[in-house]
Amino acid sequence: MDEKTRLEIEAAAFRRLVDHLRSHPEVQNIELMITADFCRNCLAKWLKAEAEKRGVALDYEQAREMIYGMPYSEWKAKYQTEATPEQLQAYEERQRRKRNQA
Repeated sequence: MDEKTRLEIEAAAFRRLVDHLRSHPEVQNIELMITADFCRNCLAKWLKAEAEKRGVALDYEQAREMIYGMPYSEWKAKYQTEATPEQLQAYEERQRRKRNQA
């Protein structure tokens, strides 16, 4: 596979992931962090970092809007729920395991 085709396929898969996350706003970021160790905000941070590497101006809020499909404050008001004590405990346990593996 040539480089151009590989990049096009990877970009299409990324867009599909973002579309999938947008179509499932009921899945909370903390749940993604617990199970996959990344969330929508992580994707935005990765976009921003990759833009910076290439000399492209992209601030964090712009990157989050690219991921969420709307301003983060709007998404948060519409979809984000308060983390449960169980979710917070699971997240802390995941973080503890990560620290111990390092």
